[in-house]
Amino acid sequence: MQDAIPYGKYLLLDRVAIGGMAEVWAATLREGAPGRLVALKRILPTLAEDREFLTMFLDEARIVVQLQHPGIVPVLELGRQGETYYMALEYVPGVTLRALLDRERAAGRRLPVWLAAHVAWRVCDALDYAHRRRDLGGAPLHVVHRDVSPANVLLGFDGGVRVIDFGIAQAAIRTRREGQVLRGKFGYMSPELVRGLPVDRRADVFAVGAVLHEMLTGVKLFTGESELAVLERIRNAEVAPPSATEPGVPRALDAVVLRALAREPEARWAWASELRDALVPWLPAGGAGAAARTLAELLAERFPGELGAERRRMEQVRGVVGVG
Repeated sequence: MQDAIPYGKYLLLDRVAIGGMAEVWAATLREGAPGRLVALKRILPTLAEDREFLTMFLDEARIVVQLQHPGIVPVLELGRQGETYYMALEYVPGVTLRALLDRERAAGRRLPVWLAAHVAWRVCDALDYAHRRRDLGGAPLHVVHRDVSPANVLLGFDGGVRVIDFGIAQAAIRTRREGQVLRGKFGYMSPELVRGLPVDRRADVFAVGAVLHEMLTGVKLFTGESELAVLERIRNAEVAPPSATEPGVPRALDAVVLRALAREPEARWAWASELRDALVPWLPAGGAGAAARTLAELLAERFPGELGAERRRMEQVRGVVGVG
């Protein structure tokens, strides 16, 4: 880990993620409440003057600040340092579902059915909350995440499951300024988004279906030799049941997944809560607490290096308290 970097009222400790628009740092306050980690997300310097990216970034903060749910990482602060905006979010030590799926695939393993159902249940619960959220005046926010994928599902070392990155979410505060530009990860888009049609919450239901299919089979659902080929497969939405790849998947669960992946939105589960409730038969008997503990144990076993890095990061926070 590198030396702490002063950044306004924060100290940047370690860069933990970088994407096409922003980077995320583990950080702590220099004064006031030092010793508490936050995830500080800031626009990449090369995009600091890009109005489109800036608007998306600010929209994400405005949306998430209105969402208070244990399955959604909360925004603690939106600020500006110099010419760059940042947001401070609650820091959650863990790994993405993408990382877990890749590690299991490399080892020739599949996630157990109960774990796939548990993660999908948690994601659906968070999304349903966002879809139904209203503003202070009682008007629906009409939030649609539009980028649900394994990379945007955070599995905490505490066993929690959280949805992250509402950067391209559609909400009432977002206008039609985007036109027909496709955004998000192509392999998890809905057919109506690919076809340039209006999208609503059922686009997220489709995406959860694609993620659940992948968790059950260990294989990405929509792939192709090119992005165009992937989009064409999504447009047609011809999907084999998970049990065709993984015979151990119950046939009744096949039906739940395939309904989420229906080509036409009207044929899908109407709400994420409906998909959530349909997954109950495959949840572990011990309840949510037992599932969280088992997930935490699995992550500790699969990611010992990453867990050790998080512990060292906490030690680093204690070591830099008071640094000016």
